[in-house]
Amino acid sequence: MKAWEHFKTITHHRHLVMKGCFAVGLYKQGLLHDLSKYSWTEFSVGAKYYQGDKSPNNAEREDTGVSLAWLHHKGRNKHHFEYWIDYGLDEHHGMTGMEMPVNYVVEMYCDRVAACKNYQKDAYTDRSALEYFEKGKGKYMMHVNTANLLEKLLTHLAEYGEEATNDYIRREILKNKK
Repeated sequence: MKAWEHFKTITHHRHLVMKGCFAVGLYKQGLLHDLSKYSWTEFSVGAKYYQGDKSPNNAEREDTGVSLAWLHHKGRNKHHFEYWIDYGLDEHHGMTGMEMPVNYVVEMYCDRVAACKNYQKDAYTDRSALEYFEKGKGKYMMHVNTANLLEKLLTHLAEYGEEATNDYIRREILKNKK
């Protein structure tokens, strides 16, 4: 039963991200988004730790001390800022966030909006993803330009709504980035 519920949750999430990516013109990224969640490494953990209102990766982490599903996932999906963590280029940085290509920042925006819709259901508002971002802001190892662009998109969503933000992304953010 948990496996079926997990399957429905990740598939619904993928469809929401696909819809968001298609709305801004990122068709290939929408189609390929999070396919690794159906791999045995990720799916088996999701089914075992399924909760319905949050990621099962945290439950795996609490149970075993590490989430192997998350390590697998973030290493294969370029829309996660954690994919872009590397050694810094000078002696003042150990591990640091590298700047993400704009199209992956936009996919990350779509992913965060979809996750909030998926988990919050009727409680979702256009402010939800921005509020979630702000809660973790001091903990992210994200390049400043990447963080600024993501926050700009989430703020635009909170202030103007999804349709206006999708239009803004198509016209202003992605117009010269493809």
